[in-house]
Amino acid sequence: MHNWVEGAWQKTLEKVERTSQRIGSQFPHASNGGTYVLEQPYWWTAGFWPGILWLLHSESGNERLRKLAEECEETLDQVLHDYYRLDHDMGFMWTLTSIANYKLNQAPESRRRAFLAANLLAARFNLQGRYIRAWNPWREGEDNAGIAIIDCCMNMPLLFWASKESGDPRYRHIAEAHLDTVVEHFIRPDGSVYHIVNFDPVTGERIEGLGGQGFAPESGWSRGTAWALYGLTLAYHHTGKETYLAAAKRVAHYFISQLPEDHVPHWDFRLPPEITKYRDSSAGSCAASGLLLLADKVPAVESEVYRKAGERILESLYTNYGAWDDPAEEGLILNGTSHYPEGKNIDVPLIYGDYYFVEGLARLKGAKLIFWE
Repeated sequence: MHNWVEGAWQKTLEKVERTSQRIGSQFPHASNGGTYVLEQPYWWTAGFWPGILWLLHSESGNERLRKLAEECEETLDQVLHDYYRLDHDMGFMWTLTSIANYKLNQAPESRRRAFLAANLLAARFNLQGRYIRAWNPWREGEDNAGIAIIDCCMNMPLLFWASKESGDPRYRHIAEAHLDTVVEHFIRPDGSVYHIVNFDPVTGERIEGLGGQGFAPESGWSRGTAWALYGLTLAYHHTGKETYLAAAKRVAHYFISQLPEDHVPHWDFRLPPEITKYRDSSAGSCAASGLLLLADKVPAVESEVYRKAGERILESLYTNYGAWDDPAEEGLILNGTSHYPEGKNIDVPLIYGDYYFVEGLARLKGAKLIFWE
């Protein structure tokens, strides 16, 4: 293990112990002026703070962090049972809360919650198009029935878990069908990805690729690239299907080739010169954890490329983007970009960037348990 990793872990633990005094069992999303804005429990990022708490608890034994993570999970019951717009991000939300709790503590209630979430996620599968529908309408009259997005790759571990835990292959069949569609319709030949693909929900025919949170339909949104890199690597981990590994490697090569000198990506890899190249540290931390897993899945002669890339990203985030010694900043990692096209949360810490950074450190420390696996 590198010298810096233990120091980074210790600083992370100390900072989260401090910031958790205010955040408690609530749901931070993006930092605004140094303070994490707290979202409603139904927001898609609700799993990342408890995910951080579980990762740190599992290594440190800090019972207060465990209690806060369990309270977050209990609060999410109202979302699981009562929220009409619950969407494909159930994988993000309940993998890092209920599956984490079940894997760490064999909590029977957590197992039940995770199965309920998995059933609701599986129910979003469109048989004709072989995709999982992303969203429900955001406003009156909107039709999202044909929309699938690259982020959903990271929701598939919930379905793989449900199949393994129940012995019922149906969940896995749905996950693999969706991932096959991702490989066919989202991943470009050069390894860049579409954020959104719109299908005809009746016939299943692909209509178009959309820019989404990237700059343009044919640009290279870096966090979408990271979702694909990590999600496809996890798909290979769970299935052993070579098509997923080949696609993960193609995306990884594109991602690595686009990194600037300090190894932390810009928010989009294909920007015209007049557009500000803000960094997206969250794309970096997510990709780094995926690259470390990918390094474990390929022959030794290949693995060093991915491992070194993941380590370089994490070390740069720690050294150049960390807010360890700033008591006025609750975020761990600075310079995330959430949604540039809508002008939302640009150049600020993001809770998912923090989560994947902590997860990447946990991998480097040799953690026995990563919740997506």
